[in-house]
Amino acid sequence: MTTHKGLRITHYALLLALMLAGLLTASVSAQGPTPTDDEVNAIAKQLFCPVCENTPLDVCPTEACRQWRDLIRLKLAEGWTEDQIKQYFVDNYGARVLSEPPRTGFNWLVYIVPPVLIGIGALILFTAFRSWRRLDAELAEADAGSGKEEASNDEYVARLEEELRQRD
Repeated sequence: MTTHKGLRITHYALLLALMLAGLLTASVSAQGPTPTDDEVNAIAKQLFCPVCENTPLDVCPTEACRQWRDLIRLKLAEGWTEDQIKQYFVDNYGARVLSEPPRTGFNWLVYIVPPVLIGIGALILFTAFRSWRRLDAELAEADAGSGKEEASNDEYVARLEEELRQRD
């Protein structure tokens, strides 16, 4: 009987040890440091709200945007890179969510056409100003050379000039 009683005590002791071990352990998960708001907003600034038109995700007050920012925070905590997160949103919502269109295909026109148009406009203005200055110079020359001769020959102009001199 003593052996039976000794086994029972051993079983109870083992059961008690397992229960205490279960109480002392806590769930451990591999979590990195929580991303800051600045890190989240650095990515959110590059995305547009899916609900509002032309509103960056970092300043949009809608519930959808708050959830997107929380999703960005979660993805950063899981170790995703900025490019992976942006690609995730493009895959799910299309390239329209990006604040800057990807530099592929037809989108290159967005980067090339405006500077070319500005250059052409500047060239047109330069040539127009130059021709206007040249035209002004030619008109001034023409007025200086022929204006006085015509004025002295015209009797009405001569009489007007004479009357103006008399008033002074």
